Amino acid sequence: MSESIDNNFHGQRVLLVDDDPSLLKLLAVRLRATGLEVQTATSGKQATSVIPRFSPQLVITDLRMAEMDGLALFSHIQEHHPGLPTIILTAHGTIKEAVAATNQGAFGFLTKPFDSQELLTLITKGLALNINALPNQTTAEQDTWRHDIISQSVVMESLLGEVQRVAQSDVSVYIQGESGTGKELIAQALHKASKRSDKPFIAVNCSAIPEDLLESELFGHRKGAFSGATESRQGLFETADGGSLFLDEIGDMSPAFQVKLLRALQESEIRPVGANTSIAVDVRIISASHRDLQQLISEELFRMDLYYRLNVVTLRLPPLTERLEDIPILAQHFITNSASLAKGFSNEALEKLVSYHWPGNVRQLKNIIDHICTFATTPLIPVNLVDNALQEKQATLLSFNDAKTNFERDYLIKLLQLANGNVTEAARLAKRNRTEFYRLLKRHDLKAAQFKPQK
Repeated sequence: MSESIDNNFHGQRVLLVDDDPSLLKLLAVRLRATGLEVQTATSGKQATSVIPRFSPQLVITDLRMAEMDGLALFSHIQEHHPGLPTIILTAHGTIKEAVAATNQGAFGFLTKPFDSQELLTLITKGLALNINALPNQTTAEQDTWRHDIISQSVVMESLLGEVQRVAQSDVSVYIQGESGTGKELIAQALHKASKRSDKPFIAVNCSAIPEDLLESELFGHRKGAFSGATESRQGLFETADGGSLFLDEIGDMSPAFQVKLLRALQESEIRPVGANTSIAVDVRIISASHRDLQQLISEELFRMDLYYRLNVVTLRLPPLTERLEDIPILAQHFITNSASLAKGFSNEALEKLVSYHWPGNVRQLKNIIDHICTFATTPLIPVNLVDNALQEKQATLLSFNDAKTNFERDYLIKLLQLANGNVTEAARLAKRNRTEFYRLLKRHDLKAAQFKPQK
């Protein structure tokens, strides 16, 4: 490239990907001289984690790289970051590779050594065509929506990239994840990244509200609508008007109320309890559950039409065991925000935290760190303090829903053992009909035949 480059790209973001460190450094210096904000990655895999954090407006990648080559990286970009222009460079360019890249939709293809003006022309066109470009915002301003989410793992950065893209539309979003993974934090981030960010974000746990009060809580009620309704009250749908309503543990909602919720979503209006007229509302619905809604549908416990109304886009929140590299920074974050004498962990203590199976996910990790901080007497936390905390807390950290599920499964196993695998007898002991009992067995993946005496 020429040493003389005009300064035309002030503040716009480009990601460079090449496994040749010297070439990567040289190209980065020269592009920064044009005013571009440049981030680099030495492999395609590294680039996949940089993209969600850096939010580049253009990617320039080498074609021939180990593990994940330029075409594989481009395929990843197409799937997870549609609309992000990609220029592919190679010192081994062939007609076949050029055709493959352009057929897949790559914005440009250049062979090394390339003409500097040709590259700058491609960069100019690519930045102009990027539908995801936010030229008037700094990276820091764009990242305010994810400020409360502590992460450095590839899987979480990929999820947050999805959150940012989905936030630009108004579609309903369903967040699936185990208890304690941080579903409400993701819902808040989705709201903050959207055009509704200046309007209310309202969260409600459907399993925490008694069934007979859920309609009034969500839709509101008029004075005298029922015993105790001494004055009219606005529901959460109205409170969230113009903003986002997060319905957590949607799978615990009764079939009867599911019908009323479906109608409200279809008509974009709600009718308060005791009212004669409906009220139009403009609310983005974000829902979540730790339960498998498709399994609930098969058991006829959740409406399929409501499922598809809520689940236009699904975001899967990984358990903590799938993001082990986040455990050290999460643990350090929890210590930093405590009033403890502790300032960090010994290597053995940190290894113990990373190797633990964390059934309660991030919520459990925070509880464990809080417990450790209470008893810490030195700046560096020793491994025995972690061991003690895990042993003391392991049996007490289950959420109500998890504890209920475990009890239900253990109860069914005891019934089947008593009835020697006879479902009719087990259902009689439980005072449930056989159809309902079979549904319970299916929910917990239990086979009655496993409890029959062996001949």
